[in-house]
Amino acid sequence: MRPITLLFFIGILVSVCSCRSDFETIPSTGDLTFSKDTVYLDTVFTNIGSSTYRLKVYNKSKNDITIPTIQLAKGLNSKYRMTVDGMQGNNGKIFSNVDLLAKDSLYIFLETTANIADANPADFLYTDQIQFDSGANLQKIELVTLIQDAIFLYPKRFADGTTETLPIGDQKIDGFFLDENDAINGNELHFKNTKPYVIYGYAAVPSGKTATFDAGSRVHFHANSGLIVSNTASINVNGAASTTDKLEKEVIFEGDRLEPDYSDVPGQWGTIWLTNGSTNNNLNHLTIKNATIGLLIQNNDGTIVNIKNTQIYDCANYGILAQTAKINGENLVINNAGQASLACSYGGNYKFTHCTFNNNWNSSEQVAVFVSNYITGAVPEVKDLTEATFNNCIIYGSYSTEMILNKKTGAAFQYQFNNCLLKFDNVSNSFTTNPDYQFGTDTAHYNAIILNKDPKFFKVSLNKFNINDTSSAFAKGNSVYLIPLDIIGNTRTLPPDLGAYQNKPFPK
Repeated sequence: MRPITLLFFIGILVSVCSCRSDFETIPSTGDLTFSKDTVYLDTVFTNIGSSTYRLKVYNKSKNDITIPTIQLAKGLNSKYRMTVDGMQGNNGKIFSNVDLLAKDSLYIFLETTANIADANPADFLYTDQIQFDSGANLQKIELVTLIQDAIFLYPKRFADGTTETLPIGDQKIDGFFLDENDAINGNELHFKNTKPYVIYGYAAVPSGKTATFDAGSRVHFHANSGLIVSNTASINVNGAASTTDKLEKEVIFEGDRLEPDYSDVPGQWGTIWLTNGSTNNNLNHLTIKNATIGLLIQNNDGTIVNIKNTQIYDCANYGILAQTAKINGENLVINNAGQASLACSYGGNYKFTHCTFNNNWNSSEQVAVFVSNYITGAVPEVKDLTEATFNNCIIYGSYSTEMILNKKTGAAFQYQFNNCLLKFDNVSNSFTTNPDYQFGTDTAHYNAIILNKDPKFFKVSLNKFNINDTSSAFAKGNSVYLIPLDIIGNTRTLPPDLGAYQNKPFPK
């Protein structure tokens, strides 16, 4: 009889459970609380979807409740979309009878895709509300998004579904040649400051043409995108010194994710590639952020790549990777790269004056400056390094050794550091007898070197490499190498400070 009795009670239990609802609720009384009273979805480009943002809704009462409606004030016409506790509702706009247990919470996830025409023309803001319940129980959360109009440049898509490509050696990549007579965008080789540009794929400057960037122009690169300067083509970046933190006259190259959480995320796009044969390239007051390689410079046509008053931050591999190139750099600041902030490899000719090379990448494999005259496996494997000169520079970072010289016999390897602050802490004495690192006695390669002294940068985490008069770089420069104005246009005093910035008191 025992098995029969057991089955009988199990049957009763199942019957009771199947007839019972999960919980009894009462209507909401308008006493919800929220993680924020306004959700700012940050800036988006016209017709490009935003990231997903989160709002948390709390029921702090002792009762299980039902919220009769959760909806967007603009209803089905709203450009916002919601997911409420995993539910899609009516097109992500309207939700009915949403249950919420006592002392519990639910998540609302928000996105938007809006056109500049949807925004308020006075401030380019697109707004709406999330409304909870109605009448006397109505509660509201404001939604705000800034919409930026932009010029979009991308490869053509053909009728057969394929996409325009660029030949790179034996391979092809998604890309296109910039057109100076494009019917929609006008002269794509002239980047103006009236609207930002968004590039998908690799945009190439055609042979014999020059891409010009006006002061204040902004270029945003999508993932796996960049700019290629072709054989006999050129790039001229004509930025200027700015007077505010908005860098209103700086030319800025960065990713197309505009949310603050992405402002310092490395590797969001590819590179600016000055290919072998590109010529007469000039960059002034340019900021590059979040690339894989900020500048890939391989031109060896004999012309100098002039890079002045330029900042490069948060690159996944290199800030500048130069191979057999010829570069004159003045007032450069490079920080945070997975391998090297500056890599002068496979020979070339390089001169850097009043530059700040720092690397705070969280890895012992990184360095601020790497100089080499060879690439393993290349044909030929070595190339002449005819000059690598650093004058009045700072080379620093979070690792013990921030400067590496890597040479092979069979090619020239000429280098010199004059009036530089170097971080090179020979903690294990592995470099004690290495002839390339005799900072105190080798006057042919090292003059007036300050070793392992803290430059006391203002805020490294914010890429603020300003110094004040307590810095070890203060007044340690040589006026023979003087660049009269610093990176932001301040007049240098004598003797000059090391690095890209003239000392100033730090803001309080």
